[in-house]
Amino acid sequence: MTVPGGGAARRRLRALVFDMDGTLIDSSTVIPDAYIKVVADLGGPSLTRSQVIDAYSVGPTEAMLTHLLGRPSTSDEVDLYHEVLGAGAEGATVYPGIPEALALLRGRASLAVFTGASLRACRTLLQGVGLDRNFDALVGSDEVERSKPEPDGIHLACRRLGVEPGAAAYVGDAPNDLEAARRSGALAVAAGWGHLYRPEEPADVVVRTPGDLPSLVSA
Repeated sequence: MTVPGGGAARRRLRALVFDMDGTLIDSSTVIPDAYIKVVADLGGPSLTRSQVIDAYSVGPTEAMLTHLLGRPSTSDEVDLYHEVLGAGAEGATVYPGIPEALALLRGRASLAVFTGASLRACRTLLQGVGLDRNFDALVGSDEVERSKPEPDGIHLACRRLGVEPGAAAYVGDAPNDLEAARRSGALAVAAGWGHLYRPEEPADVVVRTPGDLPSLVSA
């Protein structure tokens, strides 16, 4: 674990809020493949996984489908995406060490997820890989007015946990995650194993492996 600023990591943390994709699970195939299939079935363009991943910052499912189809998406099309995602959810890969780290963190701190995906997609994926039982609150980007890098979702997760953002850390791999953490007042913790992690992105703490996560909070 690397602590660039030193003092920032010594704050007493009461809660950890996690990004999902690229932090808890590697869904770099499951999520893009669901979008690729649905967009193709709806007569949209042929897409690559990288094209879908590059569009993640657009927002939750409705916004993503609108962007990828090049036209407004409908509620039925959003439902279709979630059905396809659910069918493949068990194929998502939990990063090695995450289940063990969460087991150690439970009881030391409150735990939540704030994801750029919809709440429905969040629940589908976490249930599919068996991680859902670890968290006290889940927040999807469809529940907030502004997506990352704005801090709205982290603030909502903290309210649901009953903690102030200054007593929480947000753990994520992408630059948008760390920017959202900084704007929220939470400790910005970079998940160094994530597929969108960039070493040059400012972070209060860089956690190299999931096994280092429990050291963020007192036993």
